[in-house]
Amino acid sequence: MNRTNELTGAEAMVRMLEAYGVEHMFGLCGDTTLPLYDALARHDHGISHFLTRDERHAAYMADGYARVTGKPGICEGPSGGGATYILPGLIEANDSSVPILAITTDVATTSRGRFPLTELDQVSLMRPLTKWNASLDSSARLPATVRGAFRAMTTGRPGAVHLAFPFDAQKGAVDEAEIWADTRHRTYPAERTAPDPQAIKDAVEALASARSAVAICGGGVVLADAHDHLRSLAETLDLPVATTVSGQGSISETHPQALGVIGSNGGVPATRTAVDAADVVMFIGCRAGSVTTERWRSPAPGTTIIHIDNDPMAIGANYPTDIAVCADAKLALEALAAEAIAGNPRTQGGRERASEAWRRKVAEFQPLAESTDRPIRPEAVVAALSDILDDDAVICADPGTPCPYFSAHYRWRRPGRNFVTNRAHGALGYSLAAAMGAQVGRPRAKVLSVMGDGSFGFCCGEMETLVRYGIPVKSIVFSNAVYGWIKAGQNAGFGRRFYNVDIGRTDHAAVARAFGVRAWTVESPSELAPVLREAIAHDGPTLVDVISQPLHEAAAPVSEWIA
Repeated sequence: MNRTNELTGAEAMVRMLEAYGVEHMFGLCGDTTLPLYDALARHDHGISHFLTRDERHAAYMADGYARVTGKPGICEGPSGGGATYILPGLIEANDSSVPILAITTDVATTSRGRFPLTELDQVSLMRPLTKWNASLDSSARLPATVRGAFRAMTTGRPGAVHLAFPFDAQKGAVDEAEIWADTRHRTYPAERTAPDPQAIKDAVEALASARSAVAICGGGVVLADAHDHLRSLAETLDLPVATTVSGQGSISETHPQALGVIGSNGGVPATRTAVDAADVVMFIGCRAGSVTTERWRSPAPGTTIIHIDNDPMAIGANYPTDIAVCADAKLALEALAAEAIAGNPRTQGGRERASEAWRRKVAEFQPLAESTDRPIRPEAVVAALSDILDDDAVICADPGTPCPYFSAHYRWRRPGRNFVTNRAHGALGYSLAAAMGAQVGRPRAKVLSVMGDGSFGFCCGEMETLVRYGIPVKSIVFSNAVYGWIKAGQNAGFGRRFYNVDIGRTDHAAVARAFGVRAWTVESPSELAPVLREAIAHDGPTLVDVISQPLHEAAAPVSEWIA
Protein backbone atom coordinates (compact mmCIF):
# COMPACT_ATOMS: atom_id res chain seq x y z
CA MET A 1 0.00 0.00 0.00
CA ASN A 2 1.11 3.59 -0.61
CA ARG A 3 3.16 4.70 2.43
CA THR A 4 3.61 8.38 1.56
CA ASN A 5 2.64 11.03 4.13
CA GLU A 6 -0.71 11.66 2.51
CA LEU A 7 -3.53 9.28 1.64
CA THR A 8 -6.90 9.73 0.00
CA GLY A 9 -9.94 9.27 2.18
CA ALA A 10 -10.74 5.96 0.45
CA GLU A 11 -7.20 4.71 1.05
CA ALA A 12 -7.39 5.86 4.65
CA MET A 13 -10.64 3.94 5.17
CA VAL A 14 -9.04 0.75 3.89
CA ARG A 15 -5.99 1.34 6.08
CA MET A 16 -8.17 1.94 9.15
CA LEU A 17 -10.13 -1.27 8.58
CA GLU A 18 -6.84 -3.10 8.17
CA ALA A 19 -5.58 -1.57 11.44
CA TYR A 20 -8.66 -2.91 13.24
CA GLY A 21 -7.92 -6.42 12.03
CA VAL A 22 -10.81 -6.59 9.55
CA GLU A 23 -10.43 -9.67 7.36
CA HIS A 24 -13.87 -9.91 5.74
CA MET A 25 -16.49 -7.44 4.58
CA PHE A 26 -19.75 -7.74 2.66
CA GLY A 27 -21.28 -5.27 0.24
CA LEU A 28 -22.56 -4.12 -3.11
CA CYS A 29 -21.06 -1.66 -5.57
CA GLY A 30 -22.55 1.65 -6.73
CA ASP A 31 -21.55 4.89 -8.46
CA THR A 32 -20.68 6.68 -5.23
CA THR A 33 -18.49 3.76 -4.12
CA LEU A 34 -16.01 3.95 -7.00
CA PRO A 35 -13.12 5.56 -5.07
CA LEU A 36 -13.49 3.09 -2.19
CA TYR A 37 -13.55 0.09 -4.52
CA ASP A 38 -10.55 1.46 -6.40
CA ALA A 39 -8.61 1.68 -3.13
CA LEU A 40 -9.60 -1.90 -2.28
CA ALA A 41 -8.49 -3.02 -5.76
CA ARG A 42 -5.13 -1.24 -5.79
CA HIS A 43 -3.73 -2.00 -2.36
CA ASP A 44 -2.60 -5.03 -0.39
CA HIS A 45 -4.77 -5.04 2.75
CA GLY A 46 -5.68 -8.65 3.57
CA ILE A 47 -9.45 -7.96 3.45
CA SER A 48 -11.69 -10.35 1.53
CA HIS A 49 -14.66 -8.47 0.09
CA PHE A 50 -17.80 -10.48 -0.71
CA LEU A 51 -19.97 -8.97 -3.42
CA THR A 52 -23.62 -9.62 -2.51
CA ARG A 53 -26.82 -9.38 -4.53
CA ASP A 54 -28.36 -6.69 -2.31
CA GLU A 55 -27.34 -4.52 0.62
CA ARG A 56 -29.85 -5.99 3.04
CA HIS A 57 -28.15 -9.36 2.83
CA ALA A 58 -24.73 -7.75 3.13
CA ALA A 59 -25.80 -6.45 6.53
CA TYR A 60 -27.27 -9.83 7.52
CA MET A 61 -24.00 -11.49 6.53
CA ALA A 62 -22.07 -9.05 8.70
CA ASP A 63 -24.49 -9.83 11.53
CA GLY A 64 -24.04 -13.61 11.27
CA TYR A 65 -20.28 -13.15 11.00
CA ALA A 66 -20.14 -11.00 14.13
CA ARG A 67 -22.24 -13.43 16.15
CA VAL A 68 -19.93 -16.41 15.59
CA THR A 69 -16.52 -14.68 15.61
CA GLY A 70 -16.64 -12.21 18.49
CA LYS A 71 -15.45 -9.52 16.07
CA PRO A 72 -17.44 -6.66 14.52
CA GLY A 73 -19.05 -7.39 11.16
CA ILE A 74 -18.43 -4.94 8.33
CA CYS A 75 -20.83 -4.18 5.46
CA GLU A 76 -21.02 -1.45 2.86
CA GLY A 77 -23.27 -0.11 0.15
CA PRO A 78 -23.82 2.91 -2.10
CA SER A 79 -26.00 5.98 -1.65
CA GLY A 80 -29.74 6.25 -2.24
CA GLY A 81 -31.33 2.84 -2.63
CA GLY A 82 -28.24 1.16 -1.22
CA ALA A 83 -28.53 3.12 2.02
CA THR A 84 -32.23 2.33 2.33
CA TYR A 85 -31.81 -1.37 1.54
CA ILE A 86 -29.17 -1.80 4.24
CA LEU A 87 -31.53 -0.58 6.99
CA PRO A 88 -33.15 -3.91 7.99
CA GLY A 89 -29.78 -5.43 8.82
CA LEU A 90 -28.76 -2.45 10.92
CA ILE A 91 -31.86 -2.37 13.10
CA GLU A 92 -31.80 -6.16 13.63
CA ALA A 93 -28.15 -6.11 14.70
CA ASN A 94 -28.55 -3.03 16.86
CA ASP A 95 -31.54 -4.32 18.78
CA SER A 96 -29.83 -7.73 19.13
CA SER A 97 -26.70 -6.08 20.62
CA VAL A 98 -24.56 -7.28 17.72
CA PRO A 99 -21.78 -4.92 16.55
CA ILE A 100 -21.76 -4.24 12.84
CA LEU A 101 -20.36 -1.26 10.96
CA ALA A 102 -22.22 -0.13 7.85
CA ILE A 103 -20.36 2.20 5.49
CA THR A 104 -22.67 3.77 2.94
CA THR A 105 -21.03 6.03 0.40
CA ASP A 106 -22.78 9.28 -0.45
CA VAL A 107 -22.99 12.12 -2.93
CA ALA A 108 -20.34 14.81 -2.63
CA THR A 109 -20.87 17.39 0.13
CA THR A 110 -20.65 20.10 -2.56
CA SER A 111 -23.73 18.61 -4.29
CA ARG A 112 -26.03 18.70 -1.28
CA GLY A 113 -29.24 20.61 -1.80
CA ARG A 114 -28.79 20.72 -5.57
CA PHE A 115 -30.93 17.65 -6.28
CA PRO A 116 -28.17 15.19 -7.21
CA LEU A 117 -29.23 11.66 -7.99
CA THR A 118 -29.52 9.47 -4.82
CA GLU A 119 -29.28 12.36 -2.35
CA LEU A 120 -30.80 11.75 1.08
CA ASP A 121 -29.95 12.68 4.66
CA GLN A 122 -28.25 9.45 5.63
CA VAL A 123 -27.38 10.50 9.18
CA SER A 124 -30.98 11.41 10.00
CA LEU A 125 -32.20 8.22 8.35
CA MET A 126 -29.88 6.00 10.38
CA ARG A 127 -30.12 7.82 13.70
CA PRO A 128 -33.07 5.90 15.22
CA LEU A 129 -31.77 2.56 13.93
CA THR A 130 -28.20 2.61 15.18
CA LYS A 131 -26.27 3.04 18.39
CA TRP A 132 -24.07 5.73 16.79
CA ASN A 133 -23.63 7.23 13.34
CA ALA A 134 -21.84 10.06 11.56
CA SER A 135 -20.98 11.48 8.17
CA LEU A 136 -17.34 11.68 7.14
CA ASP A 137 -17.67 15.15 5.66
CA SER A 138 -14.05 16.01 6.47
CA SER A 139 -11.49 13.54 5.18
CA ALA A 140 -8.99 14.84 7.73
CA ARG A 141 -11.27 13.65 10.55
CA LEU A 142 -11.80 10.20 9.02
CA PRO A 143 -9.36 8.20 11.22
CA ALA A 144 -10.70 9.68 14.45
CA THR A 145 -14.30 9.12 13.35
CA VAL A 146 -13.63 5.49 12.42
CA ARG A 147 -12.05 4.98 15.84
CA GLY A 148 -15.22 6.42 17.36
CA ALA A 149 -17.31 3.96 15.37
CA PHE A 150 -15.35 0.94 16.61
CA ARG A 151 -15.40 2.26 20.17
CA ALA A 152 -19.16 2.80 20.06
CA MET A 153 -20.10 -0.58 18.60
CA THR A 154 -17.92 -2.73 20.89
CA THR A 155 -18.28 -1.06 24.31
CA GLY A 156 -21.21 -0.98 26.74
CA ARG A 157 -24.16 -2.70 25.07
CA PRO A 158 -22.74 -3.56 21.63
CA GLY A 159 -24.69 -2.39 18.62
CA ALA A 160 -24.75 -1.27 15.01
CA VAL A 161 -23.00 1.89 13.85
CA HIS A 162 -23.07 3.71 10.53
CA LEU A 163 -20.71 5.96 8.60
CA ALA A 164 -21.81 7.99 5.58
CA PHE A 165 -18.84 8.48 3.25
CA PRO A 166 -19.29 11.34 0.75
CA PHE A 167 -17.69 11.06 -2.68
CA ASP A 168 -15.42 14.09 -2.23
CA ALA A 169 -14.27 12.89 1.20
CA GLN A 170 -13.19 9.64 -0.42
CA LYS A 171 -10.86 11.70 -2.60
CA GLY A 172 -9.78 14.20 0.08
CA ALA A 173 -6.44 14.17 1.87
CA VAL A 174 -5.66 12.27 5.10
CA ASP A 175 -2.40 12.49 7.05
CA GLU A 176 -0.91 8.98 7.19
CA ALA A 177 0.29 9.62 10.74
CA GLU A 178 -3.35 9.59 11.86
CA ILE A 179 -3.79 5.92 10.82
CA TRP A 180 -3.87 3.92 14.04
CA ALA A 181 -6.37 1.74 15.86
CA ASP A 182 -7.31 1.19 19.48
CA THR A 183 -6.77 -2.57 19.56
CA ARG A 184 -9.15 -2.99 22.55
CA HIS A 185 -12.00 -2.46 20.11
CA ARG A 186 -11.07 -5.17 17.61
CA THR A 187 -13.32 -7.61 19.50
CA TYR A 188 -16.41 -7.34 21.68
CA PRO A 189 -17.55 -6.83 24.34
CA ALA A 190 -14.75 -4.37 25.07
CA GLU A 191 -14.09 -2.48 28.32
CA ARG A 192 -16.44 -4.59 30.43
CA THR A 193 -18.20 -3.07 33.45
CA ALA A 194 -17.67 -4.80 36.82
CA PRO A 195 -20.54 -5.29 39.32
CA ASP A 196 -21.11 -3.61 42.69
CA PRO A 197 -19.82 -6.09 45.32
CA GLN A 198 -22.79 -5.45 47.63
CA ALA A 199 -25.25 -6.24 44.85
CA ILE A 200 -23.41 -9.53 44.29
CA LYS A 201 -23.68 -10.43 47.99
CA ASP A 202 -27.38 -9.57 48.03
CA ALA A 203 -28.05 -11.66 44.91
CA VAL A 204 -26.27 -14.75 46.23
CA GLU A 205 -28.08 -14.47 49.56
CA ALA A 206 -31.46 -14.30 47.78
CA LEU A 207 -30.63 -17.25 45.53
CA ALA A 208 -29.22 -19.39 48.30
CA SER A 209 -32.25 -18.87 50.54
CA ALA A 210 -34.82 -19.44 47.77
CA ARG A 211 -37.09 -22.47 47.67
CA SER A 212 -37.30 -22.65 43.86
CA ALA A 213 -35.12 -20.05 42.13
CA VAL A 214 -34.70 -19.96 38.33
CA ALA A 215 -32.16 -18.16 36.14
CA ILE A 216 -33.38 -16.82 32.78
CA CYS A 217 -30.53 -16.08 30.37
CA GLY A 218 -30.85 -13.84 27.35
CA GLY A 219 -28.48 -13.17 24.50
CA GLY A 220 -26.22 -11.10 26.75
CA VAL A 221 -24.78 -14.25 28.31
CA VAL A 222 -23.76 -15.64 24.91
CA LEU A 223 -22.43 -12.29 23.71
CA ALA A 224 -20.31 -11.98 26.88
CA ASP A 225 -18.99 -15.56 26.54
CA ALA A 226 -20.07 -16.14 30.14
CA HIS A 227 -21.14 -19.79 29.99
CA ASP A 228 -18.34 -21.20 32.14
CA HIS A 229 -19.17 -18.90 35.06
CA LEU A 230 -22.90 -19.51 34.58
CA ARG A 231 -22.35 -23.28 34.79
CA SER A 232 -20.26 -22.88 37.94
CA LEU A 233 -22.94 -20.76 39.61
CA ALA A 234 -25.76 -23.13 38.58
CA GLU A 235 -23.92 -26.17 39.90
CA THR A 236 -23.00 -24.50 43.19
CA LEU A 237 -26.52 -23.24 43.93
CA ASP A 238 -28.38 -26.13 42.25
CA LEU A 239 -30.01 -23.48 40.08
CA PRO A 240 -32.06 -24.47 37.00
CA VAL A 241 -31.16 -22.36 33.97
CA ALA A 242 -33.75 -21.37 31.38
CA THR A 243 -32.95 -19.35 28.29
CA THR A 244 -34.65 -17.10 25.81
CA VAL A 245 -34.32 -18.05 22.14
CA SER A 246 -31.42 -15.59 21.78
CA GLY A 247 -29.90 -16.95 24.98
CA GLN A 248 -29.56 -20.51 23.71
CA GLY A 249 -25.91 -21.42 24.13
CA SER A 250 -25.70 -19.87 27.60
CA ILE A 251 -25.48 -23.45 28.90
CA SER A 252 -25.36 -26.82 27.21
CA GLU A 253 -28.92 -28.09 27.04
CA THR A 254 -27.72 -31.56 28.03
CA HIS A 255 -26.33 -30.16 31.30
CA PRO A 256 -28.33 -31.34 34.34
CA GLN A 257 -29.18 -27.73 35.30
CA ALA A 258 -30.49 -26.78 31.85
CA LEU A 259 -34.24 -26.17 31.67
CA GLY A 260 -34.48 -25.20 27.98
CA VAL A 261 -36.21 -22.32 26.21
CA ILE A 262 -39.06 -20.45 27.86
CA GLY A 263 -41.55 -17.95 26.50
CA SER A 264 -44.29 -17.81 23.92
CA ASN A 265 -42.00 -18.78 21.00
CA GLY A 266 -40.37 -22.15 21.72
CA GLY A 267 -41.46 -22.50 25.32
CA VAL A 268 -43.69 -25.41 26.33
CA PRO A 269 -45.98 -25.94 29.33
CA ALA A 270 -43.30 -27.91 31.18
CA THR A 271 -40.79 -25.04 31.13
CA ARG A 272 -43.48 -22.45 31.79
CA THR A 273 -44.50 -24.34 34.94
CA ALA A 274 -40.95 -24.15 36.31
CA VAL A 275 -40.87 -20.37 35.92
CA ASP A 276 -44.36 -19.84 37.31
CA ALA A 277 -43.43 -21.87 40.41
CA ALA A 278 -40.26 -19.86 41.10
CA ASP A 279 -40.01 -17.63 44.16
CA VAL A 280 -36.83 -15.94 42.84
CA VAL A 281 -36.12 -15.23 39.15
CA MET A 282 -32.75 -13.92 38.00
CA PHE A 283 -32.72 -12.32 34.54
CA ILE A 284 -29.20 -12.28 33.06
CA GLY A 285 -28.46 -10.30 29.89
CA CYS A 286 -32.18 -10.37 29.17
CA ARG A 287 -34.64 -7.51 28.73
CA ALA A 288 -37.63 -9.51 30.05
CA GLY A 289 -39.59 -8.63 26.93
CA SER A 290 -42.99 -9.79 25.73
CA VAL A 291 -41.96 -13.14 24.22
CA THR A 292 -39.76 -14.23 27.14
CA THR A 293 -42.39 -13.44 29.76
CA GLU A 294 -45.58 -14.47 27.89
CA ARG A 295 -46.52 -10.77 27.68
CA TRP A 296 -45.30 -10.11 31.23
CA ARG A 297 -47.43 -12.86 32.82
CA SER A 298 -44.55 -15.20 33.71
CA PRO A 299 -42.90 -14.86 36.22
CA ALA A 300 -45.93 -13.96 38.30
CA PRO A 301 -46.33 -10.69 40.22
CA GLY A 302 -44.71 -10.84 43.64
CA THR A 303 -41.75 -12.95 42.52
CA THR A 304 -38.41 -11.69 43.81
CA ILE A 305 -36.51 -10.33 40.80
CA ILE A 306 -32.74 -10.11 40.34
CA HIS A 307 -31.73 -8.42 37.10
CA ILE A 308 -28.22 -8.45 35.62
CA ASP A 309 -27.58 -6.34 32.53
CA ASN A 310 -24.92 -3.98 31.21
CA ASP A 311 -27.66 -1.59 30.08
CA PRO A 312 -29.13 0.26 33.08
CA MET A 313 -32.23 1.13 31.03
CA ALA A 314 -33.15 -2.57 30.73
CA ILE A 315 -33.10 -3.18 34.48
CA GLY A 316 -36.49 -2.57 36.05
CA ALA A 317 -38.14 -1.64 32.75
CA ASN A 318 -40.72 -4.43 32.99
CA TYR A 319 -40.61 -5.85 36.53
CA PRO A 320 -40.08 -4.30 39.96
CA THR A 321 -36.45 -5.25 40.57
CA ASP A 322 -35.35 -6.24 44.06
CA ILE A 323 -31.64 -6.58 43.29
CA ALA A 324 -30.05 -4.75 40.35
CA VAL A 325 -26.63 -5.71 39.05
CA CYS A 326 -25.58 -3.30 36.32
CA ALA A 327 -22.54 -5.05 34.86
CA ASP A 328 -21.15 -7.19 32.09
CA ALA A 329 -22.68 -10.67 32.31
CA LYS A 330 -19.32 -12.46 32.43
CA LEU A 331 -17.91 -10.33 35.24
CA ALA A 332 -21.19 -10.50 37.17
CA LEU A 333 -21.48 -14.28 36.90
CA GLU A 334 -17.82 -14.73 37.79
CA ALA A 335 -18.37 -12.67 40.95
CA LEU A 336 -21.61 -14.50 41.78
CA ALA A 337 -19.98 -17.91 41.37
CA ALA A 338 -17.06 -16.93 43.61
CA GLU A 339 -19.40 -15.55 46.27
CA ALA A 340 -21.61 -18.66 46.12
CA ILE A 341 -18.66 -21.04 46.45
CA ALA A 342 -17.45 -19.08 49.50
CA GLY A 343 -20.87 -19.49 51.18
CA ASN A 344 -22.84 -22.58 52.08
CA PRO A 345 -25.93 -22.70 49.84
CA ARG A 346 -28.46 -25.48 50.21
CA THR A 347 -29.81 -27.79 47.52
CA GLN A 348 -33.17 -26.64 46.14
CA GLY A 349 -34.06 -29.40 43.70
CA GLY A 350 -32.95 -27.56 40.60
CA ARG A 351 -31.63 -30.64 38.81
CA GLU A 352 -34.85 -32.51 39.46
CA ARG A 353 -36.97 -29.61 38.16
CA ALA A 354 -34.89 -29.36 34.98
CA SER A 355 -34.93 -33.11 34.42
CA GLU A 356 -38.72 -33.29 34.83
CA ALA A 357 -39.24 -30.46 32.35
CA TRP A 358 -37.14 -32.23 29.71
CA ARG A 359 -38.87 -35.56 30.39
CA ARG A 360 -42.27 -34.01 29.75
CA LYS A 361 -41.07 -32.12 26.69
CA VAL A 362 -39.44 -35.18 25.07
CA ALA A 363 -42.49 -37.34 25.80
CA GLU A 364 -44.65 -34.94 23.77
CA PHE A 365 -42.07 -34.44 21.01
CA GLN A 366 -40.99 -38.00 20.26
CA PRO A 367 -44.25 -39.39 18.81
CA LEU A 368 -44.49 -36.41 16.46
CA ALA A 369 -40.84 -36.74 15.42
CA GLU A 370 -41.41 -40.43 14.58
CA SER A 371 -44.64 -39.81 12.67
CA THR A 372 -44.94 -41.15 9.14
CA ASP A 373 -47.60 -38.60 8.25
CA ARG A 374 -47.48 -36.61 5.04
CA PRO A 375 -46.81 -33.73 4.64
CA ILE A 376 -43.68 -34.18 6.76
CA ARG A 377 -43.92 -32.88 10.30
CA PRO A 378 -41.35 -30.21 11.28
CA GLU A 379 -40.49 -32.32 14.35
CA ALA A 380 -39.15 -35.03 12.02
CA VAL A 381 -36.71 -32.57 10.45
CA VAL A 382 -35.44 -31.44 13.86
CA ALA A 383 -35.02 -35.03 15.04
CA ALA A 384 -33.14 -36.07 11.89
CA LEU A 385 -30.73 -33.14 12.11
CA SER A 386 -30.14 -33.82 15.81
CA ASP A 387 -28.86 -37.28 14.85
CA ILE A 388 -26.81 -36.13 11.85
CA LEU A 389 -25.08 -32.90 12.88
CA ASP A 390 -21.90 -32.63 14.92
CA ASP A 391 -21.86 -30.58 18.10
CA ASP A 392 -20.04 -27.67 16.42
CA ALA A 393 -22.67 -27.18 13.69
CA VAL A 394 -24.26 -23.74 13.37
CA ILE A 395 -27.96 -23.45 12.56
CA CYS A 396 -29.38 -20.14 11.33
CA ALA A 397 -33.17 -20.13 11.52
CA ASP A 398 -35.67 -17.77 9.98
CA PRO A 399 -38.91 -16.78 11.73
CA GLY A 400 -42.04 -18.74 10.91
CA THR A 401 -41.75 -22.52 11.02
CA PRO A 402 -38.01 -22.86 11.82
CA CYS A 403 -37.60 -20.67 14.91
CA PRO A 404 -40.09 -22.20 17.38
CA TYR A 405 -39.33 -25.78 16.41
CA PHE A 406 -35.54 -25.49 16.59
CA SER A 407 -35.54 -23.37 19.73
CA ALA A 408 -37.86 -25.79 21.53
CA HIS A 409 -36.68 -29.15 20.31
CA TYR A 410 -33.13 -29.07 18.94
CA ARG A 411 -31.11 -29.85 22.07
CA TRP A 412 -27.81 -27.99 21.92
CA ARG A 413 -25.06 -30.20 23.28
CA ARG A 414 -22.43 -27.52 23.85
CA PRO A 415 -22.47 -23.94 25.10
CA GLY A 416 -21.62 -20.97 22.94
CA ARG A 417 -23.01 -19.51 19.73
CA ASN A 418 -24.33 -22.35 17.60
CA PHE A 419 -27.87 -21.06 17.02
CA VAL A 420 -28.50 -17.80 15.18
CA THR A 421 -31.94 -16.30 14.65
CA ASN A 422 -33.24 -12.76 14.28
CA ARG A 423 -35.35 -12.29 17.37
CA ALA A 424 -35.30 -8.49 17.47
CA HIS A 425 -37.51 -7.78 14.46
CA GLY A 426 -38.08 -11.14 12.82
CA ALA A 427 -37.71 -10.15 9.17
CA LEU A 428 -38.13 -12.96 6.66
CA GLY A 429 -35.13 -13.87 4.52
CA TYR A 430 -32.51 -13.41 7.24
CA SER A 431 -31.14 -16.90 7.75
CA LEU A 432 -29.47 -17.61 4.41
CA ALA A 433 -27.35 -14.46 4.52
CA ALA A 434 -26.63 -14.89 8.24
CA ALA A 435 -25.52 -18.45 7.52
CA MET A 436 -23.20 -17.20 4.78
CA GLY A 437 -21.60 -14.74 7.19
CA ALA A 438 -21.35 -17.45 9.85
CA GLN A 439 -19.73 -19.84 7.38
CA VAL A 440 -17.12 -17.22 6.44
CA GLY A 441 -16.48 -16.69 10.16
CA ARG A 442 -16.33 -20.43 10.96
CA PRO A 443 -15.09 -22.06 7.77
CA ARG A 444 -14.60 -25.52 9.31
CA ALA A 445 -18.11 -25.83 10.79
CA LYS A 446 -21.19 -27.20 9.10
CA VAL A 447 -23.53 -24.22 8.76
CA LEU A 448 -27.22 -24.60 7.96
CA SER A 449 -29.84 -22.08 6.89
CA VAL A 450 -33.34 -23.22 7.80
CA MET A 451 -36.17 -21.22 6.23
CA GLY A 452 -39.78 -21.28 5.17
CA ASP A 453 -40.89 -20.83 1.58
CA GLY A 454 -41.87 -17.23 2.35
CA SER A 455 -38.30 -16.49 3.40
CA PHE A 456 -36.93 -18.28 0.35
CA GLY A 457 -38.63 -15.71 -1.86
CA PHE A 458 -36.82 -12.91 -0.06
CA CYS A 459 -33.30 -14.33 -0.32
CA CYS A 460 -32.89 -16.84 -3.16
CA GLY A 461 -30.79 -14.45 -5.26
CA GLU A 462 -27.94 -14.91 -2.79
CA MET A 463 -27.63 -18.53 -3.91
CA GLU A 464 -25.66 -17.17 -6.83
CA THR A 465 -23.32 -15.60 -4.25
CA LEU A 466 -23.00 -18.97 -2.49
CA VAL A 467 -21.92 -20.61 -5.73
CA ARG A 468 -19.65 -17.78 -6.88
CA TYR A 469 -17.60 -17.93 -3.67
CA GLY A 470 -18.02 -21.65 -3.01
CA ILE A 471 -19.57 -21.05 0.42
CA PRO A 472 -20.78 -24.51 1.51
CA VAL A 473 -23.93 -23.49 3.40
CA LYS A 474 -26.63 -26.16 3.59
CA SER A 475 -30.21 -24.88 3.18
CA ILE A 476 -33.46 -26.50 4.25
CA VAL A 477 -36.81 -25.10 3.12
CA PHE A 478 -40.06 -25.94 4.90
CA SER A 479 -42.28 -25.87 1.84
CA ASN A 480 -45.98 -25.48 2.70
CA ALA A 481 -47.14 -22.72 0.31
CA VAL A 482 -48.25 -20.33 3.03
CA TYR A 483 -47.14 -17.49 5.26
CA GLY A 484 -47.56 -19.94 8.08
CA TRP A 485 -47.11 -17.76 11.16
CA ILE A 486 -49.88 -15.41 10.09
CA LYS A 487 -52.23 -18.19 9.04
CA ALA A 488 -51.70 -19.92 12.39
CA GLY A 489 -52.61 -16.64 14.11
CA GLN A 490 -55.77 -16.36 12.01
CA ASN A 491 -56.53 -19.97 12.88
CA ALA A 492 -56.12 -19.47 16.64
CA GLY A 493 -57.46 -16.00 17.24
CA PHE A 494 -59.57 -14.83 14.30
CA GLY A 495 -62.14 -17.55 13.76
CA ARG A 496 -60.16 -19.30 11.01
CA ARG A 497 -60.87 -16.42 8.63
CA PHE A 498 -57.90 -17.04 6.35
CA TYR A 499 -57.22 -13.97 4.24
CA ASN A 500 -54.31 -13.44 1.81
CA VAL A 501 -51.80 -15.75 3.46
CA ASP A 502 -51.54 -18.58 0.92
CA ILE A 503 -48.89 -18.48 -1.81
CA GLY A 504 -48.13 -20.67 -4.82
CA ARG A 505 -45.99 -23.77 -4.53
CA THR A 506 -42.44 -23.16 -5.75
CA ASP A 507 -40.06 -25.89 -6.82
CA HIS A 508 -37.30 -24.61 -4.56
CA ALA A 509 -34.92 -27.39 -5.55
CA ALA A 510 -35.25 -26.44 -9.23
CA VAL A 511 -34.56 -22.80 -8.44
CA ALA A 512 -31.49 -23.77 -6.42
CA ARG A 513 -30.21 -25.98 -9.26
CA ALA A 514 -30.60 -23.07 -11.66
CA PHE A 515 -28.08 -21.17 -9.55
CA GLY A 516 -25.74 -24.18 -9.48
CA VAL A 517 -26.67 -25.47 -6.00
CA ARG A 518 -27.08 -29.21 -5.56
CA ALA A 519 -30.67 -29.80 -4.44
CA TRP A 520 -33.27 -32.41 -3.50
CA THR A 521 -37.02 -32.47 -2.86
CA VAL A 522 -38.31 -34.73 -0.07
CA GLU A 523 -41.96 -35.67 0.36
CA SER A 524 -41.73 -38.93 2.32
CA PRO A 525 -40.57 -39.12 5.96
CA SER A 526 -38.65 -42.31 5.11
CA GLU A 527 -36.47 -40.36 2.64
CA LEU A 528 -35.78 -37.45 4.96
CA ALA A 529 -32.80 -38.66 7.01
CA PRO A 530 -30.88 -40.22 4.08
CA VAL A 531 -31.27 -37.10 1.94
CA LEU A 532 -30.32 -34.75 4.76
CA ARG A 533 -27.26 -36.87 5.51
CA GLU A 534 -26.16 -36.72 1.87
CA ALA A 535 -26.81 -32.97 1.62
CA ILE A 536 -24.83 -32.19 4.76
CA ALA A 537 -21.91 -34.40 3.72
CA HIS A 538 -21.63 -32.67 0.31
CA ASP A 539 -18.62 -30.36 0.07
CA GLY A 540 -20.49 -27.47 -1.58
CA PRO A 541 -23.75 -25.55 -1.07
CA THR A 542 -26.90 -27.67 -1.00
CA LEU A 543 -30.65 -27.26 -0.58
CA VAL A 544 -33.28 -29.72 0.61
CA ASP A 545 -36.89 -28.78 -0.16
CA VAL A 546 -39.06 -30.49 2.45
CA ILE A 547 -42.77 -30.71 1.64
CA SER A 548 -43.98 -30.00 5.16
CA GLN A 549 -47.00 -29.58 7.36
CA PRO A 550 -48.28 -25.97 7.57
CA LEU A 551 -48.09 -24.30 10.96
CA HIS A 552 -51.82 -23.85 11.44
CA GLU A 553 -52.22 -27.65 11.30
CA ALA A 554 -49.15 -28.42 13.41
CA ALA A 555 -48.33 -28.75 17.10
CA ALA A 556 -46.01 -25.76 17.08
CA PRO A 557 -44.53 -24.71 20.44
CA VAL A 558 -46.20 -21.29 20.38
CA SER A 559 -48.31 -20.64 23.46
CA GLU A 560 -50.96 -18.37 21.95
CA TRP A 561 -51.85 -20.99 19.35
CA ILE A 562 -51.98 -23.79 21.90
CA ALA A 563 -54.24 -21.74 24.17
